[in-house]
Amino acid sequence: MADFSINEMQEMQRILQDKYKDKWEPICPETGKNKILWMIGEIGEVIDIVKKNGETKTITDEHLRKNLVEELADVLMYYNDILLCYGISSEELKSVYINKFKKNMKRW
Repeated sequence: MADFSINEMQEMQRILQDKYKDKWEPICPETGKNKILWMIGEIGEVIDIVKKNGETKTITDEHLRKNLVEELADVLMYYNDILLCYGISSEELKSVYINKFKKNMKRW
């Protein structure tokens, strides 16, 4: 299977946002904070799965693993909404990510 790129995810989010534009908040800087809060809620759902079932069972039980991956997908959907809200391109993210990686490689 080919890699799943940020550009592909963002395009899918644009399509999803367009479909529900009359029901959901618009993708704009003013709603970015709300998208962050929704993403934090999804992160809470991820940790609940692990906390309630333990690490080993979460990754070995097919049903739990599916739920974990689905919740992580929700996190990524909100993450991509946030990138879209603030106009952060995959190129900008990559550049900053690489610089942060290099900085962290020299920390300890």
